Amino acid sequence: MRLHFMNRTKEIAKLKRVLASLDPSLLVIYGRRRCGKSTLLQHIAKKTDIYFLADQQEVPLQIQSIAMEIGRTIPGFGQVNYPSWEVLFSALQRQAESGTTLILDEFPYLAQKSSELPSIIQKLIDTQQNRTNIIICGSSQRMMQGLVLDASAPLYGRAAEIIKVRPLEPGWIKEALTLNSIEAIEAYSVWGGVPRYWELAKNYGNQEEACKEIVLDRDGVLHNEPMRLLLDNMRGASQPHSVLSLIANGSNRLSEIAGRLGKPATSLTRPLANLIELGYIRRDHPFGESPRSSKKTIYRLEDPFLLFWYRIVLPNHSLLERNLVDAVYAESQNRIKAQTAEIWEEMARKSTAHLNIADIRWKPAQRWWGHGRDGKNMEIDVIAESLDNKFLLFGEVKWEEKTNIKATISKLTKSVANFPNQTEQKIIMAVWCKNNKIKNGEYWIINPRDVLSGLK
Repeated sequence: MRLHFMNRTKEIAKLKRVLASLDPSLLVIYGRRRCGKSTLLQHIAKKTDIYFLADQQEVPLQIQSIAMEIGRTIPGFGQVNYPSWEVLFSALQRQAESGTTLILDEFPYLAQKSSELPSIIQKLIDTQQNRTNIIICGSSQRMMQGLVLDASAPLYGRAAEIIKVRPLEPGWIKEALTLNSIEAIEAYSVWGGVPRYWELAKNYGNQEEACKEIVLDRDGVLHNEPMRLLLDNMRGASQPHSVLSLIANGSNRLSEIAGRLGKPATSLTRPLANLIELGYIRRDHPFGESPRSSKKTIYRLEDPFLLFWYRIVLPNHSLLERNLVDAVYAESQNRIKAQTAEIWEEMARKSTAHLNIADIRWKPAQRWWGHGRDGKNMEIDVIAESLDNKFLLFGEVKWEEKTNIKATISKLTKSVANFPNQTEQKIIMAVWCKNNKIKNGEYWIINPRDVLSGLK
């Protein structure tokens, strides 16, 4: 079941602004697979534009296929044999109407087979022979960056816009899957913000059925999804696959990851940086510490779906191959619930900068962990400074049917008093939980509906 086109207003505005210009332009769109790049392109394309979805055929067949596609707009174009890309592009420039847009979706497939193709497009742009807008798009973020963002690449500096299409914010899943706020958070904790995953899940009656059929079943559409993602974007999938598995299952420090892999920590700097760039992991450090100098830096998976896969699917691979889907799902209930609570906590931190808590605007929130004033280990779920630096927000995050607000605030008050970095800033306290109340005067309660409204 296809979802109706959601959000992407910023990306659409950028594309339409450039395409409205009288000067032909190059535009670049890239991002993780299944995030809606092709849908976005088809949404902005006019009937007279040329949309071509590339594949991995040999070069003569690729040229023939695109010529046939151009022939839908330019009569007779596909009936000619074009011996090279250069000949095809020259013919297109002669025959196309000014302002036509040529969209080359999954462009890396073409560039893999024809390394000269980016240089041919560069020549068109630099010699001003180009009469058409050209949009190149791809899911291989590594290849797209190499083709456009690398200073030595032929197309470097030629694009009027470079747009990275990212997963959607959590607030959209409620509307997409027609869920209440609590159900939406439970769904987001599995599917993350990838629109295609939402489309697939919408075909099933409930979350359990969708998880079993799409992910856990050995023939499910997403059963091997992480390996596809890694093969799209990494030169080798084995090491990043292992790194993601270790981080998902509790090895969060660089020394731990390196030790488990039997490698020097210095050898992991580039692979970890690549995974961060791809949006698969993130580096966390306690509130108030510099990300460069903090000795408490930890790594966490950024993507809920990958977290689910590496915690539920991979450890149970042998059982799932024996088709014991129901047993694995039943045995994994506690881990699934714990993951929902973990994702809810992260959503609480992300929502802080988008919510007007105590009529104050806040900077992005962070977690804090370390030794309190009493010398004992402690953690605080949410800490954020106000934009004017006059206030400091402390928050506790709960994911339970009914939170004892009085007890939670009492615990949070003690944590504030034990916080080692005492400040003269005025303290505001908040609780993120399922309870459907607004505020008490001394503290603020933020519920799932508030968070989803902020993260949209």
